Amino acid sequence: MTDETAALHSYTHSEGAALCSEDVLFHILSSGDWLYLNSPLPSKFAALFSRILHCIDNEYYLITPVEKVRVTVDNYPLILVDYETRSTINPPHNTQLIFTSSIGTELPVVNIADVIVTDDGIYAPLTRGLVGQLNRACYYRYINEYLSFD
Repeated sequence: MTDETAALHSYTHSEGAALCSEDVLFHILSSGDWLYLNSPLPSKFAALFSRILHCIDNEYYLITPVEKVRVTVDNYPLILVDYETRSTINPPHNTQLIFTSSIGTELPVVNIADVIVTDDGIYAPLTRGLVGQLNRACYYRYINEYLSFD
């Protein structure tokens, strides 16, 4: 359990946050755009809601201390459009990445060793059970910087 998930459990009801409705109110498109009741949600609101987005047993929810709302996701909840590289001293040469999403949020540090590279794409595990997918430009930049085909 992550620190954020543990903190959430510490101030929610003992039985957990109740599901607000069986209806799906939010939907995240494969482009990373958010919809609320099938209408586009401005990026500033999507960025705000993304901070309380959780993936639990392959289902997505916005969770507050008193309730949770079901969210459907086409592919991945966050599209990663850029990253900064940060190297650490301990252990030496441990490269970390700080990703920026398509809705303008800066995400927590990801160790480069945790990044998943497949034939279908490149993915980064994030907090609260979420996984982000690198967009096309970020994908090619990552390949050029970190993958060797020699």
